[in-house]
Amino acid sequence: MNSQTQYDKRYSFEFFPPKTDAGVEKLKRVQQELAAKSPSFFSVTYGAGGSTRDRTFQTVTQVKQNTGISTAPHLSCVGDSKSQLGEILQQYVSNGIERIVALRGDLPSGMGASIGELKYASDLVAFIREQTGDHFHLEVAAYPEMHPQAKSMNADLDAFRAKVEAGANSAITQYFFNIDAYKFFVDSCEKRGLDIPVVPGIMPIINYENLVRFSQMCGAEIPRWIRVRMESYSGDPTSVLQFGEEVITSLCQSLLGMGAPGLHFYTMNQSAPTLAIWDNLDLS
Repeated sequence: MNSQTQYDKRYSFEFFPPKTDAGVEKLKRVQQELAAKSPSFFSVTYGAGGSTRDRTFQTVTQVKQNTGISTAPHLSCVGDSKSQLGEILQQYVSNGIERIVALRGDLPSGMGASIGELKYASDLVAFIREQTGDHFHLEVAAYPEMHPQAKSMNADLDAFRAKVEAGANSAITQYFFNIDAYKFFVDSCEKRGLDIPVVPGIMPIINYENLVRFSQMCGAEIPRWIRVRMESYSGDPTSVLQFGEEVITSLCQSLLGMGAPGLHFYTMNQSAPTLAIWDNLDLS
């Protein structure tokens, strides 16, 4: 992981577009609390097949205006045409957005697998570069434990290489609890000459049942020792939060100690769990 240590540490927080007026008001409070930590940027997710397209745009512009902090929309290519994607890119250029998280994305259930003109995230990265040159800093996804749809780890690394060669500037990982998986992924990238920052994605443990459900969908492994402890706290949310805070704080300390170039927190539109970890790490 030697090359990762050359990058300045960066810290960022991820939100999802609220669906209700109450959610919008809550996110306004959360973003201000997290903005006080002066993150490198915020990011806002994009629903499967562009299902939150308008709400993502509204949330990105609102967060950026309210906090003055760079805010990066997620943008996926599955389900959208090149003309649609081009219009979205121009909207972001016109609104002063300078960073995008470029993803393949997932299709909503019931949609055909061939929808969309761009098939892979590397195609989207190349398209953004063709349309806007170097205007955007492009983040892409990385999967230390392998993308759940990849045929093999080598195939997954080849896909990552394609994104880097298409013009990605840096990467954010799927969340994980196995530090060795992250280290092996970064070492494998370095052996292939893929020298961009690979920032660990960090998921605070807020609700064990939700964590299990998310992990099954994205292929993140929950180690047995964490499962056993969490299951013993069934019906005791306070103990779940306390244990989760200890686990994630220790994970972050180890990652930063081994030279990770920063941390990207999946906040789930909540500030308290992330801020508790932040304070434990004394990042201020």
